Order: sequence, then C-alpha cells, then structure tokens
Amino acid sequence: MAGIGGLGNQNPNKSYEVVQPPTDSISSLCFSPKGNYLVATSWDNQVRCWEIQRSGANTGSVAKAAISHDQPVLCSAWKDDGMTVFSGGCDKQVKMWPLMSNGQPVTVAMHDAPVKEVAWIPEMNLLATGSWDKTLKYWDLRQQTPVHTQQLPERCYSLSVKYPLMVVGTADRNLIVFNLNKPQEEFKRIQSPLKYQTRCVAAFPDQQGFLVGSIEGRVGVHHLDESLQAKNFTFKCHREGQEIYSVNSLNFHPVHHTFATAGSDGAFNFWDKDSKQRLKALSRCNAPIPCSAFNSDGSIYAYAVCYDWSKGAENHNPATAKSTIFLHLPQESEVKGKPRVGTGRK
Repeated sequence: MAGIGGLGNQNPNKSYEVVQPPTDSISSLCFSPKGNYLVATSWDNQVRCWEIQRSGANTGSVAKAAISHDQPVLCSAWKDDGMTVFSGGCDKQVKMWPLMSNGQPVTVAMHDAPVKEVAWIPEMNLLATGSWDKTLKYWDLRQQTPVHTQQLPERCYSLSVKYPLMVVGTADRNLIVFNLNKPQEEFKRIQSPLKYQTRCVAAFPDQQGFLVGSIEGRVGVHHLDESLQAKNFTFKCHREGQEIYSVNSLNFHPVHHTFATAGSDGAFNFWDKDSKQRLKALSRCNAPIPCSAFNSDGSIYAYAVCYDWSKGAENHNPATAKSTIFLHLPQESEVKGKPRVGTGRK
C-alpha cells in the first residue's frame, strides 16, 4: 500500500491521520457529495483538498491541491456537482474553486466583514453567505451582485440548510429560521433554548427542526411545529466534573439520521435524538475538536484536533500547536439509532 499515506492509528480512537495537515488551526471540514474528497480551511489562509482512499481495512489520504486566501479562512462548502468548492473568511470574500478541473479560484461574493458561513443551495442554484457584518446574502454565480441581502439581528455564527429549511444562529442567541420557498422573509425568530452563546446549528434531515449547540456544553433539540413542542429538550454533553466545554460541531449522519457532537474537550460522541440516547462516547484527544464532517454515505467521520481559540489568541502558539485531521470509521452500532424503550417496537 505504498500509495496510501497516513495509515497509523495515532490516537485513542483508532482513527487514521490525514497527511500534510494545515499548519495552523482548522476552521472547517467538508466532504464532496460525489466522492471521498475532503476539504479543510485553516487559519494559515489555506484551503486544502485530500483524496481519501479505502483499501480493505486500511484508510489513507493523498494531498491533492490547495489555494490561498489573503487572510484566515473560516468556512467551506461543496457545490452539489462535486466539482467545485466555495470558501470564505477574514478577507471578507468567498472564492469559488473549480477544484476538479484544475481551474483558478475566482471571487464570487463579498461582505463588509469576515464571512463566517457558506452554503450551496442546489434547489435554488444559489450560494448563501453569512457574515459578521450582520447580513445573509444570496448569490447567483452568473452575476456580481447578490440577488438578495437579508439583514440579521446580529453577527452570523452558524448556518445550516436542509431545503427548504435554513437555520441561522447569530450573536445574542438569536435563531432565525427561513423557509427557502420565501427566502426574502424570516419564517420564525426564536431565542435559543440554551442560556449561553450559540456555537453551531444543524437542520434536521426531515426539515422538521434543528439542533443548536452552545459554549456551555449543552445541545438543544428544537421542533418547529407548534404541536411538537413537547418533544423539545436540551441535554448536557462535553463536560467532565466541574469542567464545561464548548460544543463546536453538530453533524447528522446522512443515512441513519443520528448525529455527532464534537467539543473543546477533544471528544466526539454519537447520539440518537429520537430515543434520547448516547450511542457511543469516544476517547478524548489531546486538543479541542473545532470542526468535523461525515462523508456522503456516513462511512467516514473526519474531525480536526487543534487549538480552537476558546482561550483567546494570547494562549495560541502556532509554533508548538499541532493541527491534525483524523478519519474515524463508525461502526453501525455507533451510529444506528435504537428503538425507544417501551414503544412496542421489536
């Protein structure tokens, strides 16, 4: 297997290490919808892509390509064709990178402050971008100005789309819900059910609600239908004794619709919201996990282990802080939901 890199089990979870990782903290991970190509954005101003290769029991990675921004890159998303990557960051712009055709990146969106979130919406053929300038913009890639600019109550911190549902989490614990059949108006605005700052949101695969994670080691499960409010709940996670850690990442499994949380404690867990159970708790890594992603069929869970800025810039030393991306291959028992006790289901 000379052609496959990163075959060692270098952490407690028997995960495979990705070769040639970023040289500074990793801000986002996303898999191609069409194959096992992984993109990472980083505070070293780079967007990198690897091909993930599977051979029997072995999994490895090959670094394929990289592009640069002028400042740290904060977010990324693939186009649904699996050919093109979008990335945005502190240079206030979003670049479109025709990765699979070896094309040059071009700027396709601009904001007045750093771009924190990007999402491609194939059903609308539009790109959505959320920024710290307190706006959400929709872009038709054939024109240079946004087709619509939506004012947000505060800076955009997180964004998740499962058409026609889009959820935007902002500063001041606002959660703004959009029905993308009418993208120019808010469908609903609610205060987060969590008492502390929002870190991440994830729309349910069935579009009936969303998850929200906070800096205070807690996740909220929220249904949009008024008749389902009794099913809403919050739960604690990423805590150890008196230590409380941020929930940095929420990802639904694309097949089983269970979900993963990853946190500043360096741990990731798999959960089933319907049976209110934790399916699997994995061992802690030696640094925080700021971001993570499932591949398109849920057979690979990628997670970054690096400094996550939760203790501020003064506690970050790029010279000594190693940034690593690991690949975990979930067993079905870790990610497949279990029947609820007492439901009568066999």
